[in-house]
Amino acid sequence: MRRALGVRSRVDDPNGVALTFDDGPHPEGTPAVLEVLGDRPAVFFLAGEQVERYPALARRIVEAGHEVGVHCTRHRNLMRLLPRQVDTDLGQAAAAIRDATGQVARLYRPPYGILTTAALRTARRQGWEIVLWERDGRDWRADATAESIAGRVLRDVRGGEVLVLHDADHYSAPGSWRNTVAALPSILEELDRRGLRPVPITG
Repeated sequence: MRRALGVRSRVDDPNGVALTFDDGPHPEGTPAVLEVLGDRPAVFFLAGEQVERYPALARRIVEAGHEVGVHCTRHRNLMRLLPRQVDTDLGQAAAAIRDATGQVARLYRPPYGILTTAALRTARRQGWEIVLWERDGRDWRADATAESIAGRVLRDVRGGEVLVLHDADHYSAPGSWRNTVAALPSILEELDRRGLRPVPITG
């Protein structure tokens, strides 16, 4: 059903996984995540209002070789918005990303993974591929720990899956990004041990 709607939660590489990060950029979380990632590719789904606050950080993500996608302008449940509000929100986010990074976004992920008809129409009109996920570290929770995040992401992880984490705490538990950063080294090490490697979504 997802593929019929043009929605993906997997990548084509059977030995790869896609690392994705939502809600940034964040003045502390984003640089910390970038440092741990090194040259491993990831996708950052950005919030337009945060891109406007931290355009240099959005630009830094792209300069580090990562892809950026549209998440939102304001982080809201799309089911509570009118179609014109959805269209405006996504258009503003795409413009903010383009202005800050020089990149035209090709990927889209709705807040909370809740996709509405209005968002689907906007994404199709813009030519965006919609990306959800197979594994959620639930790192946004107040009770999350580095161990719980790594455990959720790695439990029975298989090649081809999209993993979702967060490099920001703008819309989640204060300081939650610190647990994500702490979990990342063990996640990357274990993926490598299992013969899996981070890969881009769009190739």
